[in-house]
Amino acid sequence: MLLGNSIADWIVAGVVAFAVWSGLWIVRRKVAARYKRYSGSGNPTPVRLLAYLIGNTKQVFFLGIVLFAVQESLNLAPRVHRVSSNIVLLLLLLQLGVWAARSLHFYLELKESGQAADRNFAGSLDIINFVGRILIWSVLVLVALDNFGVNITALLAGLGVGGVAVALALQNVLGDLFASLSIALDKPFVIGDSLVIDSFAGKVEHIGIKTTRLRSENGEQIILSNADLIKSRVRNYGRAEETRALATVRVAYDTPPEKLAAIPATLERIVRAQPEARFERCWLKSLGESDLQYELSFFVRNPAAHPLPDLQHAVHMRIIEEFRMAGIQFAHPTRRLLTDPRP
Repeated sequence: MLLGNSIADWIVAGVVAFAVWSGLWIVRRKVAARYKRYSGSGNPTPVRLLAYLIGNTKQVFFLGIVLFAVQESLNLAPRVHRVSSNIVLLLLLLQLGVWAARSLHFYLELKESGQAADRNFAGSLDIINFVGRILIWSVLVLVALDNFGVNITALLAGLGVGGVAVALALQNVLGDLFASLSIALDKPFVIGDSLVIDSFAGKVEHIGIKTTRLRSENGEQIILSNADLIKSRVRNYGRAEETRALATVRVAYDTPPEKLAAIPATLERIVRAQPEARFERCWLKSLGESDLQYELSFFVRNPAAHPLPDLQHAVHMRIIEEFRMAGIQFAHPTRRLLTDPRP
């Protein structure tokens, strides 16, 4: 007799353990080998998720199932049975945590692939994944401690007191973390948006747990703290439906009046010839010291697809061509100097 069971009982338990382990290992191997076929977008999502989870089943799960099958086939002492049950529970909770984390990862990848053109979700992936994993493992640890006889109420109270000290010590890190959650939920900007923050300007490259990274027009990377970022006044040009451009056209004073009167209509025709532009107005703004100043105002539609500098270049080149054909001279600063010829 060994631990209250005969040698024959132990042999039967060993055969049961071997059979259960072999069956689980064969099923996992076959599913993992065929996962690529099941992971195609043509299969239903539940089937793909099930194949993904089975392919990510760990050996500790097999060990927990084997221990459960063995202890049910043997007559163990209460203390040994309690220790074995706790080990089985711990192994099953560990595998459950892996499945929950993998399910969250599968969902995020599915959303990312299904919304490839939606930038609103892309910047939240890392933040949601990080916070979701913390919540999953925290709940599982509390469940395990509760089943092991630990007073969770007293533990949570102690953690609350200690958490205050930790929060004070890590207030900068926690501030950035909560700021990242605010960015993920409120979405004041997303990856690809062009931002102007105080004296910094650039396009959003990455939204992380602690920092947000911009790529400036000069090529350098600008790294900003999330906590400082949400406190700043952010100008988001990425969501502008239209962007306004102002151009000042300076004409010489000796231009004939009939040509001066035709300039607003000429500039309007030039802007309207651009399909992505919207004309607003053009007028003689002021009489300068050495020129007549016309101000041209127009908008570019969908600036993300049609950059404003490209439209300005096209409009300016067309103005030069039209003015040359019409014989209108651009003004340049001049100053008359009178000298006294007497010695």
